[in-house]
Amino acid sequence: MAGVNKVILVGNLGKDPEVRHLEGGNSVAHFTLATNEYYKDKQGARVERTEWHNISAWRGLAELAEKYLKKGSQVYVEGKLRTRQYQDKDQQTRYVTEIIADEISLLGSRPGGASPGAPGQGSGEPVSLRQEPELDQLPF
Repeated sequence: MAGVNKVILVGNLGKDPEVRHLEGGNSVAHFTLATNEYYKDKQGARVERTEWHNISAWRGLAELAEKYLKKGSQVYVEGKLRTRQYQDKDQQTRYVTEIIADEISLLGSRPGGASPGAPGQGSGEPVSLRQEPELDQLPF
C-alpha cells in the first residue's frame, strides 16, 4: 500500500507571492502562509502561536497566485510536504521543508477592498484551482 502525504492549511499570506516564469512556459509561485492556534497557559492567559509555512505552487496554481493572492489574503491550501536540500554560500548543506500545493482556494475578502464582482472577493464566485497530478506521479 502506498503512503499518504497530505497537508491541509487555512491561513493568511505573510507577503505577496513571488512568481517566476521558467523556460518552457512553466511558472512557480512561492509564498508564506501563517496559521494560528490559541491555548491557555498555566496562569490561564490566552496565548497565540503562529506557525509559518513555505508554499510552492506550480503552473496554473502559480498563475492563480500571481493574479489573486496578496499579503493578508486568507486561503485554503491543500498539498503535500516535500523536503529538499541545497548548499548555502558557505557550502553548508541546508534543508527546506515546504508544501507543494495541489489546490488553492481564496477565502473571505481581500484586505484593502476589492472591486465589486471580483471573483472570490465577496461576489459569491470562489477562486479555486486544483493542480492535476503529472502522469508519472499517479499511484498506479
